[in-house]
Amino acid sequence: MNPPTKSIDVAGHAISYDEHGDRDKPTVTLLTGWCQDHRLFDPLVPLLAEDHHVVRIDWRGHGADRTPVADFGPPEQASDTLAVLDGIGVDRFLPLSTSHGGWANLELIDRVGADRAPSAIVIDWLMTPASAEFLAGLAAAHAPDSWRAAQRELFDIWLNGSSDERVRNHLDNEMAAFDHEMWSRSCDVIAAAYGQWGSPLQRMDKLAAHRPIRHLFSQPTAPEYLQAQQDFHDAHPWFTYRMVGGETHFPTLDSPALVAEEVRALARSAF
Repeated sequence: MNPPTKSIDVAGHAISYDEHGDRDKPTVTLLTGWCQDHRLFDPLVPLLAEDHHVVRIDWRGHGADRTPVADFGPPEQASDTLAVLDGIGVDRFLPLSTSHGGWANLELIDRVGADRAPSAIVIDWLMTPASAEFLAGLAAAHAPDSWRAAQRELFDIWLNGSSDERVRNHLDNEMAAFDHEMWSRSCDVIAAAYGQWGSPLQRMDKLAAHRPIRHLFSQPTAPEYLQAQQDFHDAHPWFTYRMVGGETHFPTLDSPALVAEEVRALARSAF
């Protein structure tokens, strides 16, 4: 899979993207979490491109141009994504995000409305309010003297003992290549998002126009985590979830066929 071969200038930032499949097919837009790039979707793209137009977009400072950038967050990420989609002539699309890229995903769909983004998928995103332990981990990953150790602890949790080489490479070579500045920024943005909204579920509830949103995840597996999502679904039937059952925090790497199946099902009902 080749790296992005195109870029568009947005507010002075070179935003990398690539396209796969037929432009006449429904568009699926793939958005990573922080300190990740388009390679997170390498196993998924060939499966989706059979019957979709697939656009992968790297956040500013995350793509081919890794020049340091000023602080940014979900509003800027949504603007960058829209600039790419508008620039290549995409009208309606189904956005799929991973981890805390979900904050940008919800900002994006709230901004464009349900006609243009009729549904969305979020993957392995911590749906419940941030615990004290989680916030302490963000603080440790922010601090210059502890960020590498905190990063390794996160990697071990996400890997969950798996021997999957794609996941190990993603962690040890791709995510670890981002410097302290970007890791620190990601921690600040994630903590601020939970502080502002309470949780992703609460953020979804505040969308101006509700539409089908599907959460696919493998972690955590605690019964109370499942129950929180079931309770939200009971009150908001447009939200659904599925525990994928993969070994790691990265379903697009360890369970790409299942993710592709879910995307197809949601796209059929949306387009």
